[in-house]
Amino acid sequence: MGRGAFFEGHVHALSVLGGAPTGKVRYDNLRAAVARVLGLSRARVENERWTAFRSHYGNESMYCIPGLEGAHEKGGVEGQIGWFRRNHLVPVPEVGSLAELNAMIERWDVEDDAHRIRSRPRTIGEYFAVERPLLRPLPDEPFETGRLFSLRVDRYAQVSVRTNRYSVPVGLIGRTVRVMLHASEVVVYDGRREVARHERLIAKGQAHLELDHYLEALVRKPGAFPGATALEQACSAGKFTPVHDAWWAPACKAHGDRDGTRALIEVMLLGRHLHHEYLVTGLAAALRAGALTADAVALEAR
Repeated sequence: MGRGAFFEGHVHALSVLGGAPTGKVRYDNLRAAVARVLGLSRARVENERWTAFRSHYGNESMYCIPGLEGAHEKGGVEGQIGWFRRNHLVPVPEVGSLAELNAMIERWDVEDDAHRIRSRPRTIGEYFAVERPLLRPLPDEPFETGRLFSLRVDRYAQVSVRTNRYSVPVGLIGRTVRVMLHASEVVVYDGRREVARHERLIAKGQAHLELDHYLEALVRKPGAFPGATALEQACSAGKFTPVHDAWWAPACKAHGDRDGTRALIEVMLLGRHLHHEYLVTGLAAALRAGALTADAVALEAR
């Protein structure tokens, strides 16, 4: 995950800056960039992927001298990171997702343009406005930061990526798909068509299952629906709401467990064409009216 985040961070930073530096950029001897340090000099054997990245953007790099000899070479950067952490990340913010945290950091970054460093006459934003014209224009296409895999979909409609499993639509069972692994997400393609997108799992041996991927199979075997792991994850993610549950119970009472559950799954299939909030509102309205069919929910939602 570290190398992916390293490259994605660079692509995002250059996009925000609106260009690439024309001079040398100083780096520590991190593994994402450096394969081997050659003595106490600044000579390095770089990772091939990092060399490709630099060639794509035309960046030149200079590496800090290792150990105490080079400890003074990055003090300013570390000092500014410390300032940002103390001012924005203490106490540690509580967020629901990595995307939410990234949005907060971007907002703070923009707000900090109005900050003055000690007694300097201009703000950070004003200094950058002077430097921006010196940047080199970015390439038309950004560097592809993800790692591509060709994987076979197993009989559970899942692909295994770096010890973790991710679901895909059941119609792809037995097919070979392309999987792009990014630092924070996993994207699956069938040919050129995107068929699944998951938040990347951090711990090993986990599974991220999307309930929507299994609906065609579950509508044929509704008895498997109540105990499905994908249903449990949908509940935790807020995609299967208390309103779904409240409609499900009387539907089973009216039609029997099998047909009532099948009616609920047919309602969830409507979510591919209707906004989630509209569908939940339609379920609530149908429940109040005692309308316990998928057609009735669709009518209320529309």
